[in-house]
Amino acid sequence: MWGDIAIAFLLAFITSFVLTPYTIKIAKKIGAVDIPKDGRRMHKKAMPKFGGPAIIIAFLLSTSYLLVTSSLEGNVNLFGPEKYFLKLLGFLGGMIVLSIFCFFDDIKGIHPLTKLTGQMIAAGIVVFSGIRIDYFSLPFSTENIMLNINQLFSIILTMGWIVGITNAINLIDGLDGLSTGISIISCISLLIIFALNASPFIAIIIITALVGALVGFLPFNFNPAKTFIGDMGSNFIGYTLSIVSILGIAKTATAFVVVLPIIVLGLPIFDTLSAIVRRLIKGKSLKAVLQADKGHLHHKLIEKGLTQKEAVLLLYGISVACGMFAVILFESDIWKAISFALMVIAVICIGYKEFFKMKEGEKGMYKCVACGYIYDPEIGDPDGGIAPGTKFEDIPEDWVCPLCGVGKDMFEKID
Repeated sequence: MWGDIAIAFLLAFITSFVLTPYTIKIAKKIGAVDIPKDGRRMHKKAMPKFGGPAIIIAFLLSTSYLLVTSSLEGNVNLFGPEKYFLKLLGFLGGMIVLSIFCFFDDIKGIHPLTKLTGQMIAAGIVVFSGIRIDYFSLPFSTENIMLNINQLFSIILTMGWIVGITNAINLIDGLDGLSTGISIISCISLLIIFALNASPFIAIIIITALVGALVGFLPFNFNPAKTFIGDMGSNFIGYTLSIVSILGIAKTATAFVVVLPIIVLGLPIFDTLSAIVRRLIKGKSLKAVLQADKGHLHHKLIEKGLTQKEAVLLLYGISVACGMFAVILFESDIWKAISFALMVIAVICIGYKEFFKMKEGEKGMYKCVACGYIYDPEIGDPDGGIAPGTKFEDIPEDWVCPLCGVGKDMFEKID
């Protein structure tokens, strides 16, 4: 199995890494470019947003190769009782529908309701191919108690899960490398759980191919980004994560296993739910839920004074903690998992105030490119007649650096 995992990862990684530069060129030709037209966007220049095709092609190439070779070797029975062939066709059909909608969103932009319609059609295709959440396990029971659920409720629940996770990854895609990195962490966490759980081989191959494709794309997407993943990419990631999490836990009677994907994807799920509640309260209508805003977690961190890279790394850390919590919960017991969570929370609380106090002090600071002198608004330059609390923009134009004497135009903002 580990040899197949290595092949799935490497094939997807190499393909994605090689194809991404081509998608950057194609993006500019077809108009798939994100122009910073409002204050909600964090980038300052036009950016290609067509990374999705590189990830999708890499994923499909890797999974197709492994499924064909594994089927020939007898490791996978695509036509057995589980009807994996039909389920994979449903997955592929839904992916094609979703990609078409998102393609037009990337190059022209479509109404959020239109995109939601595409997501629901894709989810419907998946559900009617046989991929469903059709049971619950009781997570806090000492026995493996399985509760089957009504077919109609199963369809609604599965479609809600697929559409919800698809949008969760899409909504958190607001900073360079954010959604890509969090998805990589989620994939690795799920892969560990699948391996420990003896999950279906197909789920393991799919999750490995996805993480390989994302790792190949990340060097072009991490700050400072050369390209964005685009709606096609972010929707594909969420769509695939939602489905593979169902396949990976299917027919498993282990306690907690049904809730583990929710914990692993806890950060994007929390961000999405808080966005829904926030928009409902602010807009006082269901229509307001579809209106983009600047209240996501990454926006709040930037407002606190963090740079894009710092905010992304912090959210990576939270995502890692969620993944570790899920793995510990699965492998050990709830008390060990809770104690781990409490320790992480305690460390965060200890460092929170001082860290953000330090970042607040960096706001408005400017550095002299000639000598390295840093102008701090809180201190000012009393010897030069600049009172404490004076913003750099408010300093007279004839002011000079107190160390080397160069003018104000030789200073650059610290970010």
